[in-house]
Amino acid sequence: MTRKSSRRLSRSLSLSGLLLAGLAAPLGGCGVDYASNDSALVADYHTQHPVILAQAPTTLDVYPVGERLDEESVANIRGFAARYRELGTGRITILTPGVRRERDTRVVDAIRRALASSGLRGYVGVGMYPVADATRASPVRLIFEGLKAVVPTPCGQWPTDLASGGSIETWKNESYPNFGCATQAVLAAQVADPRDLVQSRATGAPDVEMRLRAIGNVRQGQDPGTNWLTKLTPIGQVGAGS
Repeated sequence: MTRKSSRRLSRSLSLSGLLLAGLAAPLGGCGVDYASNDSALVADYHTQHPVILAQAPTTLDVYPVGERLDEESVANIRGFAARYRELGTGRITILTPGVRRERDTRVVDAIRRALASSGLRGYVGVGMYPVADATRASPVRLIFEGLKAVVPTPCGQWPTDLASGGSIETWKNESYPNFGCATQAVLAAQVADPRDLVQSRATGAPDVEMRLRAIGNVRQGQDPGTNWLTKLTPIGQVGAGS
């Protein structure tokens, strides 16, 4: 190696050392410990966003077609009435949007008739609710208080940045605060009987005919079980020979 080559190599090593030192200085000055001995917090969304039973309002928005109720609206009102008979308490209230109009009065009368035809002949209250945007279609709203499955924690809350680059707060492999909230809310809205979430139903009556058939087979020395014969047909042979 010549003297000139040796000086170039020495200069390159010096520059590389200065560059590494410059890159390491900001990291050392932060004082951030990227390793942690803390135990990982296993957060279950069932605990963070539980489904509970509560006395809460059940509502139905009715969008009349003109000044009448179509078949779909009447069917929804009858389903609402059936829900009230099963889980509701108190009275049903009909709320019209904004200032009372003559058209709304006729719609309310039609809703009363639909409720009466469903077997609800008690007192039905009538009121109004404020309309924020008059350009939007405003429904006539039915409401009652009753047993309902709800999620007490609000969904759609994002208090932390999931892709935060300024801190290591979101680097802990933990569930974000909103995780599982929508799933729990949808489950609470879809369950037919909210009591099924906290207790099992009573056993139904036994099938007497099935029991007598099984006992008769045992007395005759036969297998009391049911032998279900299912013939599987390949998809490519469906309809062949017919």
